[in-house]
Amino acid sequence: MGREKVVGILGGMGPYATIDMFRRIVDLTPARKDWEHLRIIVDNHPKIPSRSRAILYGETSPAPMMIETAANLARAGADFIVIPCNTAHHFLDEVKQGSPIPIVSIIEETRDYVMQRMPKVRCVGLLAGTVTASGTLYQDAFADRGVSVIAPAGDEQDRVEEVKEAIKLGDTGADVRATLIAAASKLAAAGAEALIIGCTELSIIAAQDDFPVPIYDSNDILAQAAVDTALGRR
Repeated sequence: MGREKVVGILGGMGPYATIDMFRRIVDLTPARKDWEHLRIIVDNHPKIPSRSRAILYGETSPAPMMIETAANLARAGADFIVIPCNTAHHFLDEVKQGSPIPIVSIIEETRDYVMQRMPKVRCVGLLAGTVTASGTLYQDAFADRGVSVIAPAGDEQDRVEEVKEAIKLGDTGADVRATLIAAASKLAAAGAEALIIGCTELSIIAAQDDFPVPIYDSNDILAQAAVDTALGRR
């Protein structure tokens, strides 16, 4: 095996999700001593323009600043990049074209992980922020495999969005968890055979024991992909 690759985290979208990604990579690394851990370079850049506002209202695109941050990570020594923000992946094609190093897609990694473990699945539920839940990132990725993706609708999705915003403010209490669990239960009742936690804030509070069907956490899956890439397992 060649030298370990250096992980770059293009973060700040938001900061808590960035911290969570760093922690998960460390937790998933097979290390017993400090020096056996991976080198991880983090650019926590919360000044990147809002992904949601760019999509919903045509405001400033985050892509140029994401590309600039990717270049910063490359100059600092990163070999590849992970982005712990699902909504930012709406701009991934453009950012990939401008990035000097590869970017591992949270969407593709999550789809592949689910399909490997549930090859006969035909319907998955998506718990995510409103832009991702109502968009086509996961829907298009799974459509290629003949799988439908359903998400909460109307007021239920509004409550999930409120959970996401609460977590951004540091609230991970019982009421926040209960709201997310209620939305998950409704998706399972509507036919979801598994649930994707498609928001890196929601993943901070998601625990399998709370959910009625298997859950697949996009942040955890991306963290494992980062470890596997860095260690040359793929």
